[in-house]
Amino acid sequence: MRAIAPSILSADFGDLREEIERINQSEADYFHVDVMDGVFVPNISFGFPIMEPLQKYATKPLDVHLMIVHPEKYVERFCDAGAWSVGFHLEAVDDPMPILSLIRGKGVRTCLTINPDIDVHRLDPYLGEVDMVLLMSVFAGFGGQRFIPETIDKIRYVRSEITRRQLPTLIEVDGGINPSNAKDVFAAGADVLVAGSAVFHADDPAEAIRSMKQQ
Repeated sequence: MRAIAPSILSADFGDLREEIERINQSEADYFHVDVMDGVFVPNISFGFPIMEPLQKYATKPLDVHLMIVHPEKYVERFCDAGAWSVGFHLEAVDDPMPILSLIRGKGVRTCLTINPDIDVHRLDPYLGEVDMVLLMSVFAGFGGQRFIPETIDKIRYVRSEITRRQLPTLIEVDGGINPSNAKDVFAAGADVLVAGSAVFHADDPAEAIRSMKQQ
């Protein structure tokens, strides 16, 4: 699988409906929705008010990434707000299993995320419990950062574990993705690439998406 999920965080919020429509008509596979609380990460993005126009106008699934503390308080509301998948950070919780159960109970796909400074082996016990793992290739909280090269080895490791255990779990990668490195990230074993600036700040967002998918 080679999928692209443009991050709506990089869109022009002054013309959000048009930005959504541009992605609707592209070869993108999902909308990636970055939710930041200013506590878990040093930035604040948006929450349920932005989910409303996304749910109303988006024709592609909404892939929600919660960069927040106490995700257990909000995951069900994001499910109800139209999320196709909901992910949260392993390092933000003591035990992810009850939260994964809440998401799964809503019929929504589950995702578990780690920042670059978290040992990738901490994901091992949960690879068979989630639909997708999200490896941050920058530190969560800000768009426009450069891809951390060491992420490639983490992708390869997780892919080897998924293959060895014959799991259907997908690998998503988020941070610094662009047409020049998409080939290497896909080749390492990623299934879904999140791209923000590389899409919404491109002269031709649809062509940027097409270029990354065809790497």
